[in-house]
Amino acid sequence: MTIKPLGDRVVIKMIEVEETTRSGIVLPGTAKEKPQVAEIVAVGPGGMVDGKEVNMEVEKGDRVLISKYAGTEVKMDGTEYTILKQSDILAIVE
Repeated sequence: MTIKPLGDRVVIKMIEVEETTRSGIVLPGTAKEKPQVAEIVAVGPGGMVDGKEVNMEVEKGDRVLISKYAGTEVKMDGTEYTILKQSDILAIVE
């Protein structure tokens, strides 16, 4: 099953990164705050949203920095995704 976002929505998958403290302790993903870097899985068509023209500035495969508490989390086929508006994306990570 695939997710096809509507309007200015974007589907992302969070990138889990193990973090090591200065003393060498490896923190698992569950012991840290929610990550803010994600990979875009699908992009909506943009167009007219709430009476305004929206051009999509991101593409599938881009790595992005998102707002800390943005979006709605969904789980499909055992994988967790987040669906959010393009305006909740802060930057493209290169």
